[in-house]
Amino acid sequence: MAVRTADFNGLYYPRSIQSPGINAVQKSIGYLASAFMALLLLNLPLHAQRGDLGSWTWPEKPQNIKTRAFTEDTRVAFLRGSMRGFVFSLGVQCSYCHVGEEGKPLDTYNFASDANPNKDRAREMISMLDDINGHLDKIQPSDPMRPRMACYTCHRGVSKPYLLQDLLGKTYREEGLKASLSEYSELKKKYYGTGAYQFNSRVLNGLGYTVLANDDLEGALKVFKQNTKEYPKNGNVWDSLAETYMGKGDMKKAKKYYKKSLKFSPDNQNAKDMLMKIKEGK
Repeated sequence: MAVRTADFNGLYYPRSIQSPGINAVQKSIGYLASAFMALLLLNLPLHAQRGDLGSWTWPEKPQNIKTRAFTEDTRVAFLRGSMRGFVFSLGVQCSYCHVGEEGKPLDTYNFASDANPNKDRAREMISMLDDINGHLDKIQPSDPMRPRMACYTCHRGVSKPYLLQDLLGKTYREEGLKASLSEYSELKKKYYGTGAYQFNSRVLNGLGYTVLANDDLEGALKVFKQNTKEYPKNGNVWDSLAETYMGKGDMKKAKKYYKKSLKFSPDNQNAKDMLMKIKEGK
């Protein structure tokens, strides 16, 4: 065997692959799923990237192996499929892990080099996956199909799987509100519907409160107003906008938006309480 399932030791889909009665198709699916998570560990190109391949061809055997998931006898077809699977999972090019310049012929790359620190990071990620899947194997599943972790589970087409709210918060702290809102718009345009980031009313609401905590009422209003445009039937976003106007002392607008919040969320007790305070002039 080019790929020794015994070497996987709980990594990816080993137990299902080794179970009695598993047919060749099921084994192939298991191998493919396994490959998607071991891609960065090999010193081979991720895929035939755009541009001239030069004189480069897939080597007969991988070099500088530092993972138990593959051996020096691993078949080229399997490696090639693995690399392409990794590209899909993280949305990267060869140069993300290997020593070379994107767009240049692959024969100019040094695939055997470990100089790119992303290679070691990837090896650590594989170790982490090994630990997680090992723990999952110890849990009695609620149905016959066991959950398994894969690269795509977290990455979903992006190299660094940040939560969107964390990414926006980091940009806000380092570059300001304008840059954070611009980033939100760009990411939504590029990734909406892909699963890479979760776009919902809570994301901008969280950013708005981060800005509010920084005593920037005008900035918070800008964020909350955008959120009401994107989610006009969400009672909570109107509640946040009303709260900010109330903080500014603009009771007329606070009253208006608390009422709008109740229109979409009739059980919003906070809006009811705030309207009572406004009415009583407190």
